[in-house]
Amino acid sequence: MSKRIRKAVFPVAGLGTRFLPATKAIPKEMLTVVDRPALQHVVDEARAAGIEHFVFITGRNKAVIEDHFDFAYELEDTLRKRNKTAELEALAADLPLAGATSFTRQQQPLGLGHAVWCARDIIGDDEPFALLLPDMLHHTHGKGCLAELIDAYNKHGGNHIAVAPVPDDQTHQYGIVGVEKREAKVSKVTKMVEKPPKGTAPSNLHITGRYILQPTIFNLLANQEPGAGGEIQLTDSMIALSRLEPFHAVRFDGDIYDTGSKMGFLAANVAYALDRHDLGPQLRQELERLLDRL
Repeated sequence: MSKRIRKAVFPVAGLGTRFLPATKAIPKEMLTVVDRPALQHVVDEARAAGIEHFVFITGRNKAVIEDHFDFAYELEDTLRKRNKTAELEALAADLPLAGATSFTRQQQPLGLGHAVWCARDIIGDDEPFALLLPDMLHHTHGKGCLAELIDAYNKHGGNHIAVAPVPDDQTHQYGIVGVEKREAKVSKVTKMVEKPPKGTAPSNLHITGRYILQPTIFNLLANQEPGAGGEIQLTDSMIALSRLEPFHAVRFDGDIYDTGSKMGFLAANVAYALDRHDLGPQLRQELERLLDRL
């Protein structure tokens, strides 16, 4: 029987240079999508999937992330005195249980693989874990992406990655997987390639930033040679792991927004706001008014 997925890793050490000057003093993960930090949306997805322990790989000037997942005594005292019950309840609902968060630093920007490796002692050497990239918001009205991965893991065991189709002429921009059954919801992975040259991709299914990985990955990352950009690439170690253990791809059918890009960030704000009953109708009217003016 497969071990239960209890822990999730969130790499949040990036500098956010594509959003300067906004990210000069504010971590990119704390930029808001509507009224919640982008990172909070991803943590919400993990909590909904049953994750119990949240591991954040941070860097310098990221202390505000730790503060966000802690009590804010002055704020809460003020809200209490002003009888802001709804706001207090909202803050309490987002707060993880005591001891359910861990923070460790990636002192150097050596890539995603290195960031994951930094979590090795917190995860341990005998427990599989989830990995969620905070830039990638997976938006759906059904079951969340990580919950679907965990369902597949509970059935098949091993390692799992979420995938989604991209246009064939864009496959060279992504990590791409080949699968036994391209249209299946869950299929065995036959090949993984990081940014394949145009015309050589094994499919049009790209890795979307949600993973379930066995702890074997840590030993592989520890010995992984630097790859593209001189960084420790997670995909390189996953390719090595796929020779040792099975991998399955789980197709995600919702919308994916890369909030690390300006266009993805803007689109996410619009999409999430339109979904809100308190904002959607009015925003739709405002967007129509703006478009009529162009």
